[in-house]
Amino acid sequence: MEAETARAADDGSWTWVARSGQVPDGWVRRLYADKLEICVARLRGRAYATSNYCTHLDCLLSAGKVVDDGIGCSCHGSVFDLETGEAVYPPATVPIRTYPVREENGEIFVHVTDADIADGGPRRRKVR
Repeated sequence: MEAETARAADDGSWTWVARSGQVPDGWVRRLYADKLEICVARLRGRAYATSNYCTHLDCLLSAGKVVDDGIGCSCHGSVFDLETGEAVYPPATVPIRTYPVREENGEIFVHVTDADIADGGPRRRKVR
């Protein structure tokens, strides 16, 4: 929560991405926060937002599934912690980005900054 508070203090904004019912428990959705393509998943009643591309080979995480340990990539089985973005199971070893989420009155909002949008853009993550 400390990271969420620090992030909320920067130049970003909370962006509406979906109605809460559009992301049921155990489901994953590909959504957009402004121009930023994201993956929104719900595990044990809580919504999480991450980058949408696996750091192993850029597969869509929104095509994966929620598992006990986080979100599983559909291509090669990597699993990422939904809260921290850390790679829990290989072959991925690099974490994915996570974004603060809040739900109010049955709506899901994700906090993104201008830098997030510039770096992530409407396409796959930039390979460095």
